[in-house]
Amino acid sequence: MTLIDYYMVDAFSDHTFGGNAAAVCPLTEWLPDEVMLKMAQQHNQSETAFFVPQQNGFALRWFTTRNEVNLCGHATLATAHVIFNHLNYAGAQIVFDTASGPLMVRRDDDWLTLNFPRDRTVAQTPPASLLRALGIDAYRAAHKGRAWLIELADREQVEAIAPDIAAMIPGEHKVTITAPGGEEYDFVSRFFSPGEAVWEDPVTGSAHTMLIPYWAQKLDKTRLFARQVSARGGDIRCELQGERVLMSGQAKTYIVGKLMLE
Repeated sequence: MTLIDYYMVDAFSDHTFGGNAAAVCPLTEWLPDEVMLKMAQQHNQSETAFFVPQQNGFALRWFTTRNEVNLCGHATLATAHVIFNHLNYAGAQIVFDTASGPLMVRRDDDWLTLNFPRDRTVAQTPPASLLRALGIDAYRAAHKGRAWLIELADREQVEAIAPDIAAMIPGEHKVTITAPGGEEYDFVSRFFSPGEAVWEDPVTGSAHTMLIPYWAQKLDKTRLFARQVSARGGDIRCELQGERVLMSGQAKTYIVGKLMLE
């Protein structure tokens, strides 16, 4: 019997039941891929993060209930929270070796800052089938990067989106809907990825690698304050630094336990 530490963390939130939940499993060496996928399926969270210590940091991988993915923001934040707060990591910054290259997380009191590569987008017209599935009749702009980015007029329109998830799955299934944030926020967003078995992701770091450069150019400012207006919701402090984006959030541990693998 092998015992593995297990944490569930609400990322991009300062309280339990907010932000985006991720499972985190520290390992001493990689398990077979099929075992990690089965573990992610058993955990039944949008992402399970697995990490292994290396000489100059940690190797990090992410699994959904469907497959391994090459980038996940909230599970990276959750992993850093575990390393800093439960494994008593003494440094101020963690370097993760990932499929998307080196990712850094810096600690500043209760806030953790992700340092990710920016995702460049280009203006494109979304498929009519996607717009129908989202229930969108009119939009301000649409771009395509690692996912679709569709700008609507205001926060109320973003919050009112009620997509037909089944209709999204056969075609373009990753999309972030965004709009100006009003007086409190620079911009707001929601993110849907039914093809990855994530009908709506509560707070999505990878989507902000597109959103931050998009809104930085649109608003002519490099520091922004964002809100993902899902049911759980989360605040993100954002900054554009050339080819990198900084995303700061808080995290709260919900479960600490042991997994028993035969």
